[in-house]
Amino acid sequence: MKIVALLGSPHGLKGNTARLLKIVLDGAKREGATTETAIITAKKVAPCLGCDRCHIQGHCRQKDDFETLKRKVMDADALIMATPNYLDHVSAQLKAFMDRCCGVVHCLGFEGRYGAAVVTSGGGEEQPIAEALNYFLIRTGIRPVGAVWATMRNVGGPDFPPEITDQALRLGKELATAVKNKSKIRKIDKQMLACSERMQALVQYRQEEWPYEYNYWQEKKDSKL
Repeated sequence: MKIVALLGSPHGLKGNTARLLKIVLDGAKREGATTETAIITAKKVAPCLGCDRCHIQGHCRQKDDFETLKRKVMDADALIMATPNYLDHVSAQLKAFMDRCCGVVHCLGFEGRYGAAVVTSGGGEEQPIAEALNYFLIRTGIRPVGAVWATMRNVGGPDFPPEITDQALRLGKELATAVKNKSKIRKIDKQMLACSERMQALVQYRQEEWPYEYNYWQEKKDSKL
């Protein structure tokens, strides 16, 4: 069982987000998972160009680390997305990765995997960001099991308080357990089905402009016959 974490903090492994993420990963390891953390700021992920190449050919034309990071997710059983709160949103580095996943979203290309979100901030308002991350996961085909967050002004020291530590450990364990049990999450599956139907309708409408994605959905339908 492999869990990949995408860390969007400019502080890398020295930041608060990485410290909270590590606790989540420790929880997953206790359930037998192997883990890898990919630091977005240590990779080059340029902004999306809106060129439609991913819709036409199935891959991005830009020569950077995006396709490598995407492959890491594809080769894993679960994905954790971790970010600090920057102006009530994810970091710019993580947002660039998310924007580049437009082709993945159109095909729910990470389907079959599980996920979670980790967010920290100096002053609060982490929950909306965690919810946005988990909704992004759903739109890529991933079933999120939950999230953990921390307001650093309330931590008051180098260690997270026991309640946050316990939440983070539990989240990691729940993520690994979901992978092992191939858990179904009815509410999430309903949202995912709605995303799937919406994307299929969009791709059907743009089938001449987006041949890769049209063929992808046609082949998926044929495989179910």
